[in-house]
Formats: sequence, C-alpha cells, structure tokens
Amino acid sequence: MVYEAESVWDFSMTGNVRFGQGVAAELPSVLEALACESVMVVTDPGLRSIGVIDPVLSQLEDEGIELSVFSDVEPEPALAVFEASIDQAREFQPGGIIGIGGGSSMDVAKTTAVLTPYGGEILDYVAPPTGAGEPIPGAGLPTVCLPTTAGTGAETSPVSVISLPDRNLKVGISGSSQLPDAALVDPALTVTLPPGPTASSGIDALSHAIEAYVTRRYSDKPSADVPTQRPDYGGRTVLTDQLALRAIKLISTGLRRAVNNGHDLDARRAMSLGSLLAGMAFTNAGLGLAHAMAMATGARHHTVHGETIATVLPWVVRYNASAAADRYAEIARVMGENTANASDYEGAEMGAIAIERLRSDVGLATGLADLGVDGTDIDTLARNAVQLERLVVGNPRRVEESDMRELFENAL
Repeated sequence: MVYEAESVWDFSMTGNVRFGQGVAAELPSVLEALACESVMVVTDPGLRSIGVIDPVLSQLEDEGIELSVFSDVEPEPALAVFEASIDQAREFQPGGIIGIGGGSSMDVAKTTAVLTPYGGEILDYVAPPTGAGEPIPGAGLPTVCLPTTAGTGAETSPVSVISLPDRNLKVGISGSSQLPDAALVDPALTVTLPPGPTASSGIDALSHAIEAYVTRRYSDKPSADVPTQRPDYGGRTVLTDQLALRAIKLISTGLRRAVNNGHDLDARRAMSLGSLLAGMAFTNAGLGLAHAMAMATGARHHTVHGETIATVLPWVVRYNASAAADRYAEIARVMGENTANASDYEGAEMGAIAIERLRSDVGLATGLADLGVDGTDIDTLARNAVQLERLVVGNPRRVEESDMRELFENAL
C-alpha cells in the first residue's frame, strides 16, 4: 500500500508494557519502580470468588506491600461504582492503584487513580452537556493494569466509560493523565474466561482494529494543523495501520480456537497480543460508527458491548464501503479471504461476510433483536448515536441521523 503525504501526528501509549505468559509475576518489581509501598486493587466479584486474583494478592503480601481490595466492579459500571471506589481510595490513601480484570475494572481503576488526589465530583470531568467539562487537574496515583480478557484494550487507553442508568446514557472521562503507568499483559490470566465473554470481547478487539484502520486521516479533519484543537483521536497513521492489520490477523485466526478451547495458550497469546495492538491503534487513530451504535444501544438496553458490536459491525462495513472500499478489501484479505480477482467493492463485501462468518462460528447474536432490542426506539438510538461526535467525526463516510436510523434497521 502506498502512503500519501500526511500532516504531523503523534502517538501516545501506556508508560510501560510487559507482555508474555507469566509476566504478572513481575508486578512487585513494577510497583517498586513506581515507589508504591501500598496499593488498592480494583477488580470484580467474579474474579475474586474464583481465585484468579489470589496469586497476585499473595505475591504483593509476600513483598510486604500494604493492600486494600475494591471488588465491587460490575459490567458497564455505573457512576456509583466509580464513586465507591474513589471513596475507598481516599480513605485508604494508597500509593498506587492496580486494575485487574476486564475493561470495566481497568476503567474504574484509571479514574480512581486520577481523581483520588483531587476534590470535586466525577461529572465535573465529563464533557457537556452531561458534565462540566473540566480538565483533569494533573497526574494521579501510579496505575498498573492487568487485563484478564482479550478485548477492551483499556490497559492502553486514556478513556473510562461510565454508565448513567437513570438517564440511559454512557459518558466518558478522557485525558492523558488516565494512561496507565504500566500494563502487564499475561495471556495466562485469560484462560478462565468462559466461551461467551471470550467471543464477545474478541469481536470487540477485532472492531477496534478494523475501525482504527479505516478511520479518516488526521489531515482530513478540521483544524488539523492547530495542536490545541486536535480531536481526542488523531486519525489513522502509518503506525496505527501496521498495528491494526497485525491485530486483525491475530484475532481473526485465534478467536475461534480460544472460544473452543480456553486452555489453548497459543490461541490465548494471539488474542492477548491482538487486543493489545488493537488498543494501541484505536487509542490513537480513533473508532467509528460501530462503537457509536453500540454505546447508544448499551446505554438504553444494557446489552453486552461486544455482542452489540458483533451485530452492527458488518452493516457499518457495508455503509462505509463507498468511502474506504480499498481498506475494507485489505481487511478481508488479512482475514483470509481470496480477494485476488475481486474489485475493492467486492473485497469490502467479502470483509463484511468474513466478520459475519466469524461471528457465527463463535456463537454470537446475528441481530440486535436477539439482544432484546425491538426497534420501537430506533429514532432515539439513531439520534443518540449520531451525537457521539468523538466517535462519529473520524468515520470515513459522512453520516446523518437518517443514515444511522437505516443502519439500526439493518442490524435488527
């Protein structure tokens, strides 16, 4: 592929990433480097009950590190969960925060770390009209993330997603201060993840890579040459492209095996690495309509994020094909489709079909109706999705509310 000239771009990521089977055992040395003599561990009750975090807690205790554990993180955590975690941290006064689990636990950990030292309410740092839009005052407590799923990429992201169930909304806090200081990505931590969550988180990771690869270039965005006006996501670059393509290859070849045999460590390693690379790609390049649709749907219907992504992603590919057919054709090729004699448009359709085939093979829902969305509020879903400017602005094809409504209708 030939790369055209581009404007200045930058690339941000977690301060230190360590990857490999058994790397979780290096946590004490990471904490020593960060001068953390006490930590609060943020996790969910399921992981604590089955003992996944016990080896981590034991090695910290053996090193004489003072511990507090917050294990009340729920899927798609509500504002009250974030508040409870911050309250516990302010009472315990740890030297650092450790997030162990899926994206929800890591999101709560990141926001806890960055807001514990400061006053105010969480919504002070959420963008208007929901929040006050205040910038994060500065650096927070040192943060280390250990993912137990291969999907969210939260260990590389400066964003935390907060559910407001009383308003049927999801909002976010974003800022470079929320980038973890370290991430220990250990595939062995993912082997206990059941097939369903393995499938849904894996498709989420695949969507991160696909949307990062087709996101518009930085030079196509308003005020691209004014650093102070750069958007949250910078658009695709030569670096994010390479990360995304490698992630697509790893995930599309490893997900079926990981779902069918959770103890296949080669498959788990491929998925963990693919998720990590996809996270690095989308954190810098951005996402698109599939995530806008999933955010809007999850907020109103409390659907599982990855399952929702799986239902809408093929339709987003088809919608965007007119603006990025060559890129979707390349995605199809990387996913194993024979595109040699196909036009770019044909290749893009092959990409959509490859996603649908993978979705079916790992047992995920084929439509939003299967997730309990009956279509009576499509107008509301479309309106809410198109207003998620941070996600919509980088999409390769312009989208209006009527287009979004048609996408939801197709995905039902």
